[in-house]
Amino acid sequence: MTAEEKVSRLVDVAPGVLKPLNQSELKAVNAELKDMAKAEPAIAEAFAAHPDFRDFLAAALTLSPFFRDIAVTHPTLLVEALSRPVEEVLAGTVEAARAAWRPEDDVLPNEAEVMSRLRIAKRKISFVTGLADLARLFDARQTTAWLSRLAEACVSAAVDHLLLAGHHTGKLRLADLATPSKGSGLIVLGMGKLGARELNYSSDIDLVVFFELSAGIVADPEESSEVFARMMRRLLRIMQERTADGYVFRADLRLRPDPGSTPLAIPVEAAMIYYEGRGQNWERAAYIKARPVAGDLTAGEAFLRDLTPFVFRKYLDYAAIADIHSIKRQIHAHKGHGAIAVKGHNVKLGRGGIREIEFFAQTQQLIAGGRMPSLRCKATQEALCELTRAKWIDETTCEELIRCYWFLRDVEHRIQMVRDEQSHLLPETDAELKRIALMLGFADTGAFSQALSEILKTVERRYADLFEQEAKLSGEAGNLVFTGQNDDPDTLKTLQKLGFERPADISRVVRTWHYGRYRATQSVEARERLTELMPDLLKAFGENKRADEAFLRFDAFLAGLPAGIQLFSLLGNNPALLSLIVTIMASAPRLADIIAARPHVFDGMLDPGLLSQLPTRELLTERMRQFLSGSRHYEETLDRLRIFAAEQRFLIGIRLLTGAINGDMAARAFTHLADLTIAAALEAVETEVKATHGAFPGGRVALLGLGKLGSFELTAGSDVDLILLYDYDDAAVESDGAKPLDPMRYFTRLTQRLIAAISAPTAEGVLYEVDMRLRPSGNKGPVATRISAFEKYQETEAWTWEHMALSRSRFIAGDASLIAQGEGIVSAVLHRRRDVAKVAKDVTEMRGLIESEKPPHNAWDLKLVPGGLIDIEFISQYLALIAPAKGRPVAPQGVSTHEALKLLGEGLMEAENLDTCLDALRLYTDISQIVRLCIDSDFDPRDAPAGLVDLVTRAADFPDTKTLEAELKRLSKAVRKIFQATVTA
Repeated sequence: MTAEEKVSRLVDVAPGVLKPLNQSELKAVNAELKDMAKAEPAIAEAFAAHPDFRDFLAAALTLSPFFRDIAVTHPTLLVEALSRPVEEVLAGTVEAARAAWRPEDDVLPNEAEVMSRLRIAKRKISFVTGLADLARLFDARQTTAWLSRLAEACVSAAVDHLLLAGHHTGKLRLADLATPSKGSGLIVLGMGKLGARELNYSSDIDLVVFFELSAGIVADPEESSEVFARMMRRLLRIMQERTADGYVFRADLRLRPDPGSTPLAIPVEAAMIYYEGRGQNWERAAYIKARPVAGDLTAGEAFLRDLTPFVFRKYLDYAAIADIHSIKRQIHAHKGHGAIAVKGHNVKLGRGGIREIEFFAQTQQLIAGGRMPSLRCKATQEALCELTRAKWIDETTCEELIRCYWFLRDVEHRIQMVRDEQSHLLPETDAELKRIALMLGFADTGAFSQALSEILKTVERRYADLFEQEAKLSGEAGNLVFTGQNDDPDTLKTLQKLGFERPADISRVVRTWHYGRYRATQSVEARERLTELMPDLLKAFGENKRADEAFLRFDAFLAGLPAGIQLFSLLGNNPALLSLIVTIMASAPRLADIIAARPHVFDGMLDPGLLSQLPTRELLTERMRQFLSGSRHYEETLDRLRIFAAEQRFLIGIRLLTGAINGDMAARAFTHLADLTIAAALEAVETEVKATHGAFPGGRVALLGLGKLGSFELTAGSDVDLILLYDYDDAAVESDGAKPLDPMRYFTRLTQRLIAAISAPTAEGVLYEVDMRLRPSGNKGPVATRISAFEKYQETEAWTWEHMALSRSRFIAGDASLIAQGEGIVSAVLHRRRDVAKVAKDVTEMRGLIESEKPPHNAWDLKLVPGGLIDIEFISQYLALIAPAKGRPVAPQGVSTHEALKLLGEGLMEAENLDTCLDALRLYTDISQIVRLCIDSDFDPRDAPAGLVDLVTRAADFPDTKTLEAELKRLSKAVRKIFQATVTA
């Protein structure tokens, strides 16, 4: 109990908090209170000392016939409610309910006694919480919490009683009679509002029951299903049969798997098979709130953990969201709640009601909960707050929906407090509606109706923003008919008006989709979703500069999809993504191929923070930590790394494509991603090798990244240059595992496993292509290099080009002490004073060799063209090697070419030449990043995708390719002259 929840006695009610229904009712109630005061001195004393409480109670009993009946027939309840602070009364009652199964004087209570105890507890909780709620000593949060605690206690007590009874009849064998449920393997899950601890005032409780055969408590295992089914039938009787003391809770077991053909209690193994193979989307939504409430709580938690992949999928599932929303539409259609009203409105299922707020939260939890464990919370308010923290909804939406939720829960409680009926319908008559208004503290029906209407409209608006965006063209657009064998003339006119130059071809393609000739459109549901999506789809493609080309590429993309329902549902629920997929199809065939092969990479585009959040190392680290948190074994870790890297490369590319980041920022983000995933792969490999071969005494490993990886300049399609260094205790002969290896074999095996972990194709593709040719002695040398051998090689054998490579290297993962040692070696190499003339000669010869063996394809081959990226990189690396001889500072390890050139060029190059090189590098980088993202081939504006040409000119900030090409030629000539002038003795 928190300090905020702590309240005092009922007699401390504020004056005038509640008004009576009418004077005639008040007169009758006052007479009954007078009789109660005569019979119970404690009540008389309370009335005398607290007249405000007497007035409140009189008003409350006029408004609630249910409370009036309890007060009149059980006045001692009122006495007890007045004797102590409210929480003490409630806590004691919950404790008594939980202990209802326990023996007294070593005599076990029979079932009738247990039932009576639970009903007395329920009556007391209902009365006291109801009065505290009406008195505004409680709000709806506290009321739901106490009702949920009681329900949990009652179910737990009933289950313990039944287990104990089964033990005494010989059907069960319990380990500890003092704690019957512990280790029993009987799992009782609370679903819905019970699971979320949000039970309403007169609620059913939804339960699902499973049992573990391995617990071994059933005397005859073959009778397990029948034993537990009989037990559940008795549980239902204990909870809901009406006796002289009333009932406890109406209980519903229909949320179990396939309730029409399964027993009331199901083996865990059978349940898991069902959910993995036949589980429905509505069941996934239901399990968000599932919580063990009785029986073997440990087994219940384990069951829910195992069920997590079913509820919160590794890949986002937008078809499921549409499916869940269809349930909501069916509810509207069945119940007739298509419009907002006050009289007769269903505050749970109607428009703007409680269910819409719950669906608003749950659908987004299903979308992102697989990637963000923080969203897997059960309570509605908590879920909305977590969605806000995760940037899925804004704070205003969160605050509005939380306010609306608890207002509607208050209304729901008042409806049910009147006669203890499980109803969510507001009254149809003015007189009864006034009762609800007064119970809520409103002065009259008009004020209540106005407030409720505003709440319902707010919820409806927020819910509609999320779910109910219609995909329709305006009437001005014209026909869009794709049935039959022939083109509809009006449809062709519409397509032309939308921007298509070959409307007949587009019409033919769309008819192909509707005939189900692709796997993606074979199912009826997929074609229905596509039909709904078609107007917006055509409109979005039509607005593209070369609409036909982009649309036909989308057609090729669809032809390769194994299924289309996911994509169509995603686009249908998120129209804003249409323009982005049009951009991809119009400009980025490489990205189109990626999403065709692995559609799940498209999932992350629904992240509302995608374009506003920079892909920083911290962000990627946190996302990877969450994504890998559920990995259970080595192969799954490698697959998850591939999934994560593919998705994040795609999302970085989307940011680049939309202009949210520039080429340099993309390069750094691609590199951070490589660092993190390769480091995670190394960690997984080391763990796996140690599991088989043990640890090597004193063994240390470090990874040196070179090339674009070393200088933070990776592109979307880059491979990674790596050198693995290791060291160990000289006294050690072999590793200490079950299958020991000598040092050479041990670290070679580890390196080979690492290469495979990164570059071997799995079902989820390749993480990165790995190039290890920069290791000492190249391909002729061992794949792993001991640190001492690396140092000796760099000191005595390495060629100039190998030291050039070291100038853009950095350690990316491994043991900290070995990294420090390696950095010292690299630093010593780079600080060495060299023969400037020899370095210049070697660099010039190397550039000439590349130029003769790999001539540029055209002026747009920015890497190989004379004066292109290689020239600038060679200038930077040349300056890095001669800096000590020239008395200039050496660039630190792990800086980009831009940073290194800026640092080294000052003092070693003319300022104008340095500026030219930096300008050229910036332009080359922006163009190269876009080109490598969008296509796998060389770029030529004459045959490049139309959209890519636009993207390239936009990235370069030039009006057209002709002007841009002229600038590239000017810069490349200038850079080549600078290279010749700079790389010289």
